Amino acid sequence: MQLPNLKDAVDPQEWALRCDLAACYRLVALYGWSDLVFTHISAKLPSSLTGGEHQFLINPYGLMFDEITASSLVKVDAECNKLSDSPFPVNPAGFVIHSAVHEARPDAACVLHTHTRAGVAVSAQEHGLLPISQQSTFALASVAYHDYEGVAFRPEEKPRLQSDLGDAHFLILRNHGLLTVGPSIADAFLGMYVLESACQIQIAALAGQQGAAGLRQVQPDILDGVAQAMRVQTGGMGGAFVWPALLRKLDRLDPGYRI
Repeated sequence: MQLPNLKDAVDPQEWALRCDLAACYRLVALYGWSDLVFTHISAKLPSSLTGGEHQFLINPYGLMFDEITASSLVKVDAECNKLSDSPFPVNPAGFVIHSAVHEARPDAACVLHTHTRAGVAVSAQEHGLLPISQQSTFALASVAYHDYEGVAFRPEEKPRLQSDLGDAHFLILRNHGLLTVGPSIADAFLGMYVLESACQIQIAALAGQQGAAGLRQVQPDILDGVAQAMRVQTGGMGGAFVWPALLRKLDRLDPGYRI
């Protein structure tokens, strides 16, 4: 379906956000983290564009992640009601987790949620994420857990999810998947790259082992210094360093996300 290009119909700041979010969806598909049309990545519009109202961009429900473009993204309110004209539906039930995080965390410019095999596998392991790789130490510097309560579409779950998340930037949803919170789309994506890599490494390391006892773990005193090291090395999660290179990669493969 050919949609009108919104580049000249929206504020330039919104258009830039749309391009970054569309790129994030394409990258999630490129790295194999998507789950058909399920899961979401939400980006909050700056209050300067919304008059202080909470408004978000989210995927049109039914499009594969590698089909999403800047113009196809849908603008919604905190209850996932459409605020912009779109031929596509949105998924209010799927937005419950995102709305809970955005509501509790003013710093959450982007919330990224996945159902990858490695992520779900680690979420089902009683010990959770283990300190067995450099990638895991970055995530463990700011990780939280939320127990499974069934398919997350009930608003009454939101206070418990918010309490479990606290001020963490990584959330492991038990028996469900992974979630990252970022001050930008770039940071949320890079956070998921780190967390997903840590989970894949853990599953590979545990293969053939008799539990976690056979794995060499990073010492606690090293873990304690990781948060500071991460800030020094990457300026936070480092999205500003990596994101331009990722966009160049996408542009080489298919710049169609920008329309």
